[in-house]
Amino acid sequence: MLPKDPVILLSYVNTKLRDQYASLDALCDDLEADRKQLEETLRTINYAYSPERNQFV
Repeated sequence: MLPKDPVILLSYVNTKLRDQYASLDALCDDLEADRKQLEETLRTINYAYSPERNQFV
């Protein structure tokens, strides 16, 4: 279960991407998360996924 609060979600996802997953797709597949919804939620706080950095910036 992913955090609902966008700021907590950002911290959680970026930590997982840094420590465990090589890509956002890998994270979403493993956690059974909807990538589109995840990106939309983080866009509400002006963050977007950067594949080059493998994090939301």
